[in-house]
Amino acid sequence: MTLPLVSRLALVTGASRGLGRATALALAKAGAHVIAVARTQGGLEELDDAIRAEGGSATLVPLSLTDLDGIARLGAALHERHGRLDILVGNAGIAGPSSPIGHVEMKPWNEVMALHVTANFQLIRCMEPLLRQSDAGRALFVTSAAAHQAPAYRGLYATSKAALDTLVRVWAAETATTPIRANLFDPGPIRTHIRAIVMPGEDPETLTRPTEVAQAMVPMLLPSWTETGRLYDYSTRKLLSFQPPG
Repeated sequence: MTLPLVSRLALVTGASRGLGRATALALAKAGAHVIAVARTQGGLEELDDAIRAEGGSATLVPLSLTDLDGIARLGAALHERHGRLDILVGNAGIAGPSSPIGHVEMKPWNEVMALHVTANFQLIRCMEPLLRQSDAGRALFVTSAAAHQAPAYRGLYATSKAALDTLVRVWAAETATTPIRANLFDPGPIRTHIRAIVMPGEDPETLTRPTEVAQAMVPMLLPSWTETGRLYDYSTRKLLSFQPPG
């Protein structure tokens, strides 16, 4: 049986743990060569072992996504080596403080916005030319219901995800006539490090495992996927449109 992503190149950020790791492994199992990006070398090496155990392959890229020049260098290296990119998964994230918005200090504000918004902006800038060289470039960014629910004391996280949502929707509109399809994915409450920080008293056994959620992401990264500028809500299993009815 031919794997659905055989010979495809997939870049995944935040790939060393949680949903990023699960997604990288799911893409590798589907046949993609995974370009795994994360800050933690040890976590990347463990992912590489897991991918190899499944018969897949990966390129490990130890990189902080706040290193904007590093993202640019990665784009140049991919251009030189492969000339294209087929899949981009923007997953890397941090929890940020749970605090009244007026009490948030500038340092954490800048850190969260830098990772959730500026880094993904730079990824789009640097990877779009490569995705355009693919016959079916697919991009998926991990968001949160907090972006539209605006929960109290989670203002920084919610604001950053709302900005990410708008960024991706604009990009999807601008690339609608190209081979690129750019979408958002809300995994809902899942068993991750970020969730444990935000909800420390929660029983992790009640949460969905990242490996289950990652399986729902793979179809949105296949060449056969045609929707763009949409949001998939894993909790309801619905593909949502941002366009007003009528």
